[in-house]
Amino acid sequence: MTAHTKDGESAPGAGDRTLEGTADPGARLFLDFLSSIRPRVDAALDQRWRDKAASVQRYGREVEAMVSEARSLTLRGGKRFRAGLLVAAYQGVAPDAPLGPAIDAGVALELLQTYLLIQDDWIDGDTVRRGDRTVHVALTETLGDPHLGASSAILAGDLTWSFALSTLAGADAPPATTLAAVLLFCKMHEDVVIGQHLDVVGRAEDVEQMHALKTGSYTVRGPLALGATLAGAPAETVAALERFAAPVGVAFQLRDDLLGTFGSAAATGKPVGNDLRAGKRTAVLAAAEGRLDPAGRSAVERALGRKDASDDAVAAATLALEACGARRAVEERLSALCGEAEVLARSLPVSAPARQILCGAASALRWTGA
Repeated sequence: MTAHTKDGESAPGAGDRTLEGTADPGARLFLDFLSSIRPRVDAALDQRWRDKAASVQRYGREVEAMVSEARSLTLRGGKRFRAGLLVAAYQGVAPDAPLGPAIDAGVALELLQTYLLIQDDWIDGDTVRRGDRTVHVALTETLGDPHLGASSAILAGDLTWSFALSTLAGADAPPATTLAAVLLFCKMHEDVVIGQHLDVVGRAEDVEQMHALKTGSYTVRGPLALGATLAGAPAETVAALERFAAPVGVAFQLRDDLLGTFGSAAATGKPVGNDLRAGKRTAVLAAAEGRLDPAGRSAVERALGRKDASDDAVAAATLALEACGARRAVEERLSALCGEAEVLARSLPVSAPARQILCGAASALRWTGA
């Protein structure tokens, strides 16, 4: 069985699958905060991609297409969860500081996400992301050859990673602060790559450790550490934020795994049953081990890792995963992680508004059965 868990959008994972349907006041506070940050991040992303597109025109249609598809993927979706966490940490440490460096770093994170999604979709053979064609599929259509399309997509990801790094390096911050942020960014990237490799080769004995590397590193821990570092936080503040990030990062992936198995196409931006058909060893499948009876195991095997599995086969596998208690086990673990994070958030050494926003981020990840 192969194993490629996506973070919601994990690109590696966890991507930005929707945080929908919550009436919790703390969660609404965080989601409203994201809504206030997103327009500025999106505007900066759009302008940077426009500038990049203009700079490559002289290289011809094929290079323009590579940039265009990476730009499209970046701009057509995403809650900007990572950028929001970064800005919350930045403002929590330096409430009166100009937001420019934090927005630049948030843009860098979103570009990193694009790069990882391009890779992840090619690795998994996915054809749809954020409601449209994946980059390697779109470039195959443009170039007229699957190998050329895949090669162009890989290079589009490489270009986007370089773009992300240069964006962060150009942030308007003191040189020593910028260097510290770039080193954090590179370490975060290294963690994601290691976690993704463990996932791809199916050698992750500890699924939550893999999630911490592959998803938590750049979805929660990295953004919080980057925001605090850019704001000049002392080491003990960064360490406290990283302790808070540990349960949130795993919760993000568990919620994504639940959405990937039991959610709707409208919520995930991908076809229903995609994770099962791709053979991903999600937290739900890990929880099912030892719980499935022979009939349930047979139902799961008829869909798992079979890209041609029918909708009926996927539905039967999903029912088996619910009937055996795997869904409930992951939901309970998710709830426990969110509760742990909410407790940690209340004592974070940041401003009171930032504590409330970060506590709301944990609350927003609670499973609502979407």
